[in-house]
Amino acid sequence: MKENRQLLIFTHLSQLLDFVSGIGGFVVPLILWLLKKDEVIDMDAHGKAILNFRISMFIYVLICIPLILLLGLGIIGLIVLGIFYLIFPIINAIKVSNNEEPNYPFSMKIIN
Repeated sequence: MKENRQLLIFTHLSQLLDFVSGIGGFVVPLILWLLKKDEVIDMDAHGKAILNFRISMFIYVLICIPLILLLGLGIIGLIVLGIFYLIFPIINAIKVSNNEEPNYPFSMKIIN
């Protein structure tokens, strides 16, 4: 196994592809994790953190959709989730560059 901080940083930042392609922010980290989890130190932990975050956010979006009918609470929720989608990948890419562990708040442990 080898250390590759640049690939870990790219894996976190690749989530932002959602703003360009719609689904690339899930597919690219998934592919990188599947291909490199046994080759790059910490890729397994980082990949799982990213995928848990992405799956959790998707579940939260599904919860917000019916809440739109309830006084517009879902719209507020979707705005907050959009901010999370933008901010947390950047924060965690910076953490990786400083040799810190990634932290995605509000993530459910779906993939162990």
